[in-house]
Amino acid sequence: MREMKILPGRRAFLRGLGATLALPGFSSLGLAKPLAGARGITASGAPLRMAYLCLPNGVIMDKWRPQGVGEKFVLNDSMKSLEDASPDIQIVKGLEQANGWGGRDGAGDHARGNATFLTGTRPRKTSGSDIRLGISVDQMAANYLAQETRLPSLELSCDGVRKSGSCDSGYSCAYQYNISWRSSTQPMTPESNPRLVFERLFGSGSQSERGESQARRRAEKRSILDFVLEDAKAMEKSLGRNDQQKLDEYMTGVREIERQIEKAESIGPPPDPGVEPPANGAPREYHEHIRIMFEMMILAFQTDQTRIASFLLAHDGSNRNFPTHGVREGHHGLSHHGGNRSKIEKIAKIDTFYLEQLAYFLERMRNTKDVDGKPLLYNSMIVWGGGLSDGDRHTHNDLPIILAGNAGGKFRTGRHVDLKGDVPMNNLYLRMLDEIGAPAGRLGDSTGILSQV
Repeated sequence: MREMKILPGRRAFLRGLGATLALPGFSSLGLAKPLAGARGITASGAPLRMAYLCLPNGVIMDKWRPQGVGEKFVLNDSMKSLEDASPDIQIVKGLEQANGWGGRDGAGDHARGNATFLTGTRPRKTSGSDIRLGISVDQMAANYLAQETRLPSLELSCDGVRKSGSCDSGYSCAYQYNISWRSSTQPMTPESNPRLVFERLFGSGSQSERGESQARRRAEKRSILDFVLEDAKAMEKSLGRNDQQKLDEYMTGVREIERQIEKAESIGPPPDPGVEPPANGAPREYHEHIRIMFEMMILAFQTDQTRIASFLLAHDGSNRNFPTHGVREGHHGLSHHGGNRSKIEKIAKIDTFYLEQLAYFLERMRNTKDVDGKPLLYNSMIVWGGGLSDGDRHTHNDLPIILAGNAGGKFRTGRHVDLKGDVPMNNLYLRMLDEIGAPAGRLGDSTGILSQV
């Protein structure tokens, strides 16, 4: 086999000019489990993944919060799409990011909501270059697992990139458009263009080789898979029947993602509506953009290119509208509803939209087999939520948090957990870091490891 290569961590790659196709674990090749002594491994030998999915502007809690607690709960109106996923999730009531509250810093709750979501740290109020926050939980995990995967972490967004300027009541845009922070002064800029994410996951070689590969593929309308197909066919002969099927399903999935990206690129940007157009390569429909980014995350997890991801679906304060759900007004404007019933109903539709995207992601994670034969979701810890609860009053307690996945058997799913008070969100993050084995004495205002999940 000319170009297949197995790296020290026993991950297999097929290579072509400027293209690398990372492969899932195959038991036929002895690739089912990471090397002994590797970090962040479940009891069954599969990698433990961690993802943080952030949405904006709070929710209508009366239509969001389930009825009943423990295992006997009933999903509320906004959450109906999660019915099939309910055995794999925990809805957690009572989590707070206390450093999101205004206090002496006054207005700017949207910036603080984004900034504190994964860091638990109060941002320095500045619109200049002297930003200061704190390292985020995903980067603490990425630092610990850095030697285990090709990419320490993956940062995604459906927004444009803004790292400077004033965005919210004197707060830098860096706080409002980034949730992942490498250090107190350095955000991890998320990528919103699916094409660039795809190239990051599958590009290799020098910059000139990647450029040549991309130019050739576009000129000849060829897929990345075409560059590695010869080696894939040779490899298939050495696989057992189950692994042959797994390879075929995986490569079909990669081809489908390429097809979606090419479709989006062929359509091009829409006519100028008077606002900033979407980034090149991004699907026109918002739900399609979200879902293709979810597919990227799943591919990255499935091939163990990274185990840590963050996804800013939209920055806090986003004023996007949702025509697919009959909402033409901007989200942020509606969130200041002042008790207006019509506005509340429209925000509830937006909440429904976002939870439908989560339902899609969790279904795909359940239906993707991991190296130990279990669903990828079983060996994952997925946090879904945001830095605001009530968008009208800008509250930072009782946050809308869903915890999905079993953490390899360590989490007790299928429950609505009431913590009965305001508990630091960062206690949950300490628990997640503890599960991957990462040492962390404290994060933000944490008071200890959350045991109730």
